[in-house]
Amino acid sequence: MGKRILIVDDEADIREILQFNLENAGYEVDCAASAEEALEMLGPEHSLILLDVMMDGMSGFKMAEVVRKEKGNQVPIIFLTARSAENDLLTGFSAGGDDYISKPFSIHEVLARVKAVMKRSARPADDGGARQEPVIAGKLKIDVTGKMVYADGVAVLLSKKEFEILCLLASHQGRVYSREEIIGELWKDAPYVLDRTVDVHIARIRNKLGEYKKYITNRSGYGYCFNVTDQDGEEKDYI
Repeated sequence: MGKRILIVDDEADIREILQFNLENAGYEVDCAASAEEALEMLGPEHSLILLDVMMDGMSGFKMAEVVRKEKGNQVPIIFLTARSAENDLLTGFSAGGDDYISKPFSIHEVLARVKAVMKRSARPADDGGARQEPVIAGKLKIDVTGKMVYADGVAVLLSKKEFEILCLLASHQGRVYSREEIIGELWKDAPYVLDRTVDVHIARIRNKLGEYKKYITNRSGYGYCFNVTDQDGEEKDYI
């Protein structure tokens, strides 16, 4: 299968159970007993991180933020935790997580979630070298093929999911997407994704776009829209 997974959990029993079953499923596996150790081990060969939230020292949420912001690494992250409150779920997604599994969990659930996240994160099939045209909105440029966003010529660092949301909206300017539609498009295989998760991602996108946040508006009761011509809406139209 050629996919390497990094397991990060301070409980040895859990690391061993996960490693045994993931290796039986055909994955290559590395294990770390702390976030600090995992950050030293993490490399481009890793296709996914299974990350415990509550650990001594650096928490899983903090590690995810370091991986995303300081290392600029967009490797998929699945959080493993006994915490399942809505605020914890939102914190996990805000930190850059791709999925969230509550303890205690069945190994069948873990394998299914790993497979689903791997599938979502896989690169698209070769298109013969065809390049998609970038989306231009004033001085905001979305390089669809290169997976980059530029504002006034300066790169804007977005997470994979943030880029996908922005690209979805900007590629269909004027079209209003409900939260349910955005979840259906971008979280197809992930259960338990809340409407609020979309709001959190949109807020982060708008924060990173600076003055160009005005292009993303909220149509109250309907959803989100990317509209270059609609720049004079009241602040209440935004998150």
